[in-house]
Amino acid sequence: MIDTLHTTRRTFLQGSLSGLLLSVGFNGTVRAEDARKYGADSMPGGTVDNPHVFISIEPDGRTTLIAHRVEMGTGVRTSLPMVIADELEADWARVTVVQADANEARYGNQNVDGSRSVRHFLLPMRRAGAAARQMLEAAAAARWGVPVSEVQARQHTLLHTPTGRRLGFGEVAADAARLPLPAPDQLKLKDPAQFRYIGQGKVRAVDSEAIARGQAQYGMDMRLPGMVYAVVARPPVLGGKLRSVDSAEALKVPGVLRVIELPGFTGAPMFKPLGGVAVVATNTWAAMQGRKALKVSWDDGPHGTYNSASYRAELEAAARRPAKMLRDQGDVMQTLAQAKPADKIAAEYYLPHLAHATMEPPVATALVKDGRCEIWTSVQNPQAALDGVAAQLGLKPEAVQVHPLLIGGGFGRKSKPDYVTEAAMVAKQMEGTPVKLVWTREDDLQHDYLHTVSVERLEAVVNAQGRPTTWLHRTAAPSILSLFVEGGKGQMDLEAGMTAINVPYDIPNLRLEGAEVEAHARIGWFRSVSNIPHAFAVQCFVAELAHKAGRDHKQYLLDLIGPPRKLDPRTLSDNWNYSESPERYPIDTGRMRDVIEAAAKGARWGRKLPKGHGLGLAVAYSFMSYTATVIEVAVDAKGELKVVAVDMAIDCGPQINPERIRAQMEGGAVMGLSLALSGEISFDQGRVVQSNFFDFTVLRHAESPRTIRTHLVNNNHEVPPGGVGEPPVPPVAPALFNAIFAATGKRIRQLPLRDQLQA
Repeated sequence: MIDTLHTTRRTFLQGSLSGLLLSVGFNGTVRAEDARKYGADSMPGGTVDNPHVFISIEPDGRTTLIAHRVEMGTGVRTSLPMVIADELEADWARVTVVQADANEARYGNQNVDGSRSVRHFLLPMRRAGAAARQMLEAAAAARWGVPVSEVQARQHTLLHTPTGRRLGFGEVAADAARLPLPAPDQLKLKDPAQFRYIGQGKVRAVDSEAIARGQAQYGMDMRLPGMVYAVVARPPVLGGKLRSVDSAEALKVPGVLRVIELPGFTGAPMFKPLGGVAVVATNTWAAMQGRKALKVSWDDGPHGTYNSASYRAELEAAARRPAKMLRDQGDVMQTLAQAKPADKIAAEYYLPHLAHATMEPPVATALVKDGRCEIWTSVQNPQAALDGVAAQLGLKPEAVQVHPLLIGGGFGRKSKPDYVTEAAMVAKQMEGTPVKLVWTREDDLQHDYLHTVSVERLEAVVNAQGRPTTWLHRTAAPSILSLFVEGGKGQMDLEAGMTAINVPYDIPNLRLEGAEVEAHARIGWFRSVSNIPHAFAVQCFVAELAHKAGRDHKQYLLDLIGPPRKLDPRTLSDNWNYSESPERYPIDTGRMRDVIEAAAKGARWGRKLPKGHGLGLAVAYSFMSYTATVIEVAVDAKGELKVVAVDMAIDCGPQINPERIRAQMEGGAVMGLSLALSGEISFDQGRVVQSNFFDFTVLRHAESPRTIRTHLVNNNHEVPPGGVGEPPVPPVAPALFNAIFAATGKRIRQLPLRDQLQA
C-alpha cells in the first residue's frame, strides 16, 4: 500500500509503459464561498492555481495517490489520500499510496509541523478527488453518448443509471486525461452523509503492516552499497568554536577512515549546523569510538556562563516588573493598586527547557556525485532540508533531491534539518560515497532546539463572590525569534497568542505583558509550543482562584468563560498574529464549554473519591482546536503518586480519521504526563547537564495510566478543521497539578514534579 516516489515531475506526468494515464491537480482560483468558509490562506500558496498532481489511474484500474506530507505517526500518509479516494469514489483496496519527494513548486508546503496537514489540505484533497471523479464521469458519458447527469462514479466504476451499463475507471482514464479540469465553481463535493471513508474509521493505516513486521523504512534503516558512517563532535556551548583538534589517536581506531572539520554557523543559528569535527568510519561504532579519541579544544564563546539556576532568577525578576504590553483592556494597574490585600492573589509558575527526545534521533544519508546531492532522511520539512543543502553546497535547488522516509518521532525537532545539511557537508568531502550521519542520544539531548524555559506570573483582584475583576499576566521566556534574528528577544506575537493573549475570559480588566529576555540556547518549536507554559500557568491559576472562592473548579471555569459566543481574536489585542484567518477561526466559547463538559462527564466529575484521590481539570484552545483534560490521581501517605485515569475531550471540527485522532490524544496524554513528571533540560557553564534517558527520563510503562479515555466532540463539517497532533498536550500538566492539589492540598507551581510531593 505504500511506496516512495523517486521520479521527476515530467516522468510522472508522461506515465510508465503501463500508463499513468490520468493526472489531476489544481487549476483556477479558489471559489469565493470557499475563501470565505475556509480562508484562501489555508490553500497551498494562498490559492489553488498551482500545479498539484496527486492521482494516477492505469488501464487496469490500479490507482496511485500521492502523499505529499511525511508520516510521523499522525496518520497523515493515510488520511489525506483517503480523502482523495473518498471524493474520487475509488475502491481503497485498489489504491496504492506513494510518498512524494521534496518539491514545493509541485505540492505546496510540505512541512509537517503546526498541526496543519488536514487543516490546510482537507479541502484541496477533496477538490482533487472531486475533479477526477467528474472527469471520469464526463469521459464515460461521452463514450456512451449520454448526458453526464446520468453517470455516477461508484467504487471504481462508472454507472449509467438508466441502463445499468458500467465501465471501470481504467477503461476511460485515457479519455478523461484529455478533458479540461472542471472549473472551480463547477466542482461538486460530496455531502458528508455520502462519505465512505472520511470519518468512518474503516481504513487501516497504509504503513501499519510494514511497521508491525519491521519492514518499514525509517531514516535509521537506510542502507546503500558502499555506505560509510559519520558522527560529529560539536561545540558543547551554543556559538562555540573549534580552537584545535588532534585526530592522530582517532585515526588509529580500526574502521575510522577520515576526520573532517566542519565550519560553524554565522549570524542567527536558524537551521544551520553547529560545526565541529566529523569522524567517518566503516560503521557507526567505529565512528563513535574515533570521536571519543579526538583531542578537541573549544572556545565556548558568549554563552559559556549560562546557568539554569541563575537564569531562572533573571526570569523571575523580569516577570515581576512592567514589560512590553501585548493585551490591554480596562485599567489593570489602577485596580490592582486600589485593591485590598485580601482581595488579591498572585502566583508564579516555572517551566524548564524541554527536549524533543524523539525515539529515533536525527539521522540522514547523503550522496554527493557529479554535481548533484541526493538525500534520504526522516525529516518533517523536506523543502527546508533541500534549501539548506543547496545553500551550503553551493548547488542549484534542482540539483538536490530529498527522499523523505518514515519519521520515528518528530514533535517539531525534525522540521529543523540542521542534521541533513551536516550529512551533505560530510558527503561532499567523501564525493561518490554515500554517508550516513547519525546523532547519538547524547547528541540529540545536548544539541537540540529546545522548548523555551519560562516564568509566568499572574495576579488577580477578586470581588466579593470570588470572581476576578482584574487579571495581570506577565510572561518571561526566550523566544523562537532568536533562531532567525541574532540577539532576538521577547516572545513574538505568535508565541504570546498561544493561550495568553487569547484567553476568552469574561474579565473587565485584563492585561498581558511580555518581558524581553535573551536566549542562550537554540530555542525551537516543540509539540504545542508556548501553549504549554501559558496553559499550565493560566489553568492552574484559575484553579487557585476557584479554591479561594470556595467554588467547584469546573463550574467556576465555565462561569469565567461565560456564555457561548464567538470572539474575533483581533478585538482582544492589536498584537494578535496567527497564521489562520480570524473570520474562519473565531474563538468559540461554546465549543470550549462543550469539551469541558465532555471530559468532566467521562471522568464523572463531582463523584465521591477515595482518600488520597483527586480530580483535576484544564482546558486549552490551541491550533484551532478545543481540548479539555480531567486527570484522576492517587497520592499515598509517603507522597507516591499514581495517575489513575485520564479523560480527554477534543473538538477539532470535522473528524477525518477518528482512530488516528484517538491515537494522537492518547500519545499526547502520555507525552504531557512525561514532561510534567520528569522532563527537564538544565544548563551549567553553557552545557546541557542531561545526556540520556537515565537523567532525562520519559514515562515508563509502569508509570503510565491504565485508563485513557478520549471523547470526540462535535463532528462538524460546517466548520473548518482544527489541528490534532499538538492540542492534546497543553491541558495535561495543569490538570495533573490541579488533581494533585485536590488530593493533597499541596499547591505545586513548577515543572517537573519529580520529588516535590515528598519535600
